[in-house]
Amino acid sequence: MGTRERQQRDRDRTRDAILTAARGLFVTDGYHNVSMRKIAERIEYSPAAIYSYFPSKDDIFFALAEEGFRSLAGHLLGAIEGVADPLDRLRRGLWAFYEFSKLNPEYFGLMFIDRSVPSLGQDFQRFEFFQHVTTAAEADIQACIERGQFSKELNPAAALHVCWVGMLGAATIGLAQRLAPGEDPDALARDLLDAMLAGFTTPVRTTFVASPCPFHLPDTAPSTVGHNHA
Repeated sequence: MGTRERQQRDRDRTRDAILTAARGLFVTDGYHNVSMRKIAERIEYSPAAIYSYFPSKDDIFFALAEEGFRSLAGHLLGAIEGVADPLDRLRRGLWAFYEFSKLNPEYFGLMFIDRSVPSLGQDFQRFEFFQHVTTAAEADIQACIERGQFSKELNPAAALHVCWVGMLGAATIGLAQRLAPGEDPDALARDLLDAMLAGFTTPVRTTFVASPCPFHLPDTAPSTVGHNHA
């Protein structure tokens, strides 16, 4: 390995150490309560050294959020790979979203729960890769409507928001351990998912109007699952 490659490897390791330390601190102390100095102290670096990797704390958050959404996209697409039926794809994708919260609670908390973090809309171009996932999920809902599996009064974008909010609620309840002793959060999430999809078969007319989201731009394409709103 040459000198340049070794320097790049060391730089990558330091960058990863900064992100790992920041993620832990953001979760335990809260985003607003963490400073660049505190992150530097965690990895025994000077604050000046960290600024050479990330200009601000917000930049660290956006790097973590990008990692999280790339991981989420991979998990969702892996769950529906090779599945032909749109209703089955939708169900598996939504369940994978819930699963992700259990597999990656720190990322999930920063991505969807912590209200103090910067809005993803401030750097939405960084997350455009995720729009394929959301567009695909809406396409599956539209296919279910056309097949007569869901109500013709259903708006795919609104329906996807309903699904996302429902599974986000189930995930949050589980992570916060808000259920009584002996109550199974997975069983509650399964029942919620079944109830939402069954509800779409009734003549329900959605009234929620989804606004254009950075993750879901008008002229996007293909078919597959998931969702987030900046």
